[in-house]
Order: sequence, then structure tokens, then C-alpha cells
Amino acid sequence: MTIAEFLPARPDLTWKLARQIGVNHAIVKAAPELTGAKPPWDIDSLHAIQTRFREGGFTLSGLEGDQFDMQRIKLGREGRDEDIALYQKMLSNMGELGIPLLCYNFMATIGWCRTAVRVPARGGAWTNRFDLAEAEPSPVPEADRTSEEQLWENYRYFILSVLPAAERAGVAMGLHPDDPPLSPLRGVGRIFSTPGGFSRAMALSESSSHGITFCQANFVAMNADLEACVNGFAPRIKYIHFRDIRGTAESFEETFQDDGPTDMARMLRLYQKAGLDVPIRVDHVPTMEGEENHAHGYGFLGRLFAVGYMKGIMDTCQIPYR
Repeated sequence: MTIAEFLPARPDLTWKLARQIGVNHAIVKAAPELTGAKPPWDIDSLHAIQTRFREGGFTLSGLEGDQFDMQRIKLGREGRDEDIALYQKMLSNMGELGIPLLCYNFMATIGWCRTAVRVPARGGAWTNRFDLAEAEPSPVPEADRTSEEQLWENYRYFILSVLPAAERAGVAMGLHPDDPPLSPLRGVGRIFSTPGGFSRAMALSESSSHGITFCQANFVAMNADLEACVNGFAPRIKYIHFRDIRGTAESFEETFQDDGPTDMARMLRLYQKAGLDVPIRVDHVPTMEGEENHAHGYGFLGRLFAVGYMKGIMDTCQIPYR
């Protein structure tokens, strides 16, 4: 597998730390609100980001998240065809530049969310919590809601429109689970909150570009059989998020990678046994002493620890990585 780190589009301390712990592959969100440049449907903008990473010693292995506003696509609003055309152009640019992975989600209106971000964890670290009983009870504005049935129609329209472009470009698209995996949430339907939702999605196309981001902790929150999911979805898994939670979809806390209920060594062995040769990155860590908590879940000290922990397991189990 390829150990990657989720890094900003411009060099900072995290770039140096990632290189110092031996990580040479980067994943980036290239949305304009983060880069100050055009979205990656503009090839010059995407090429500039790729060049900065190359000069910093990294291979840009993928993009992650909504790279521009996807609301018209996800809600099926007027103008979605124009946005899909830009998405297709982005995929074409990725293929031209040799960027092989796009991690995407189909959470409409509400993305990943937590109800508390300063929850005491081991040794006084701060972690995140989602508790449905603490969540905002009022629904979002009616115009921003969608039913599960309608979201399925919107997803089908989107994915069948963009997969041909992804195939031509040689880009793997990894569908990320809903986080938290609950539906509805404040009146918004969510469709990737169960293993069955992923099976239904994968049944829409046999395209080699049509795949899954296997975010471990979300499947834990689904109370899924992790071994059955890894084995069943293995041909479609394009990317892995190495993280854990304690609790259920309705109420959970994020944990350090070595402090949750999941046997993380077993998970890495399962990936190896399934023959997965895909990027893997640590995700959602507690904020540690000396760090600000403004980017909750993405403190870098916790990620340094988690990468070392993951590498230690892989070395011990003789699981090759690059």
C-alpha cells in the first residue's frame, strides 16, 4: 500500500513533518476557498499545485473532498449539468497530469459533522464527539433538503455522467461513507450509511473507475462486519482511511488509532490478504498538547503518532508499503 498524508496545497510545517517521518505521497483538497486559486477544473491551477508538491518531494496521489460547490449536483438543481461538465473536465485534467485518485462523497447540504470538538481524551488530549441527542433538532431550510429516493436519483445521474470521463482519464473514484452514517439528518436524506448502500451504488456500473473509499471508522459506526466488507468490496476499494471510533452511529467519540475497539493490526492484515495496493492515510486524530484545536480532527501531532503506529504494525506484520 501507499502511505499518504492529507496536506494543504501550499507548503507549511506539516509538509516538513510528513517528509521527516518518511511520507512521500500527498492527498489534497484543491477547493478555491483553501487554495486562493481556481478549482481543479482549471488545469493550470491543478498543475501548479502538483508542481509545488513535486518540488517539496511529494507525489500528488489524489484529490479528496468537494473540489468546488457540489450542491446543485447533489440536490439535482438547475445548473447541475454545467457543474457536471466542470467535474468531467477536472477528471480529464487529473488524467493528463497523472493524478490517479479522487475521493468524493455524496452528502448533500450537511457534510461530516460533530456535536462537540473539545471532548477530553487520553492524557488530556481533545477529541470529537457526535451525539444525535445533542445535534441541532431543527431541519435545514426546505430548499436544501432531499429524500433518500431523490438523492439516489441524483447520485445515479451524476455517477453515470462522470464515470466515462474517469475511465478515459484513468482516475479511480472512491466513494466515501456518510459521516455520521445516519439518515435522515436534519431533514436531509443520506444514502451511504450502510454496507447495503455501497452495494447498491457499486451495482450501478462495473467501471474500473467506480470504487469505494473504505473509511474504517464509518463502517464501525454502521456496526458492519468489517472482514466481510473488506473481502466483499476488495475489488472496489480504491483508498483507505485508517481511523477508529468508540460508540454507535447515534453516539460516538473519535479515538487515537491505538485506543479504540477495532483491532487495527487485524485490519491491516485483512487489507494485505485481500490484495489491496491502494493509498492509505490516517484520519481524524485527537488534538494533542501544544496544538490549537481550530482544525479539530486534523491536528498533526496525532497524525505523526498514528503514522508511526501504522508503520510499526506493517513492519511487524511484513506488510509492504511505499
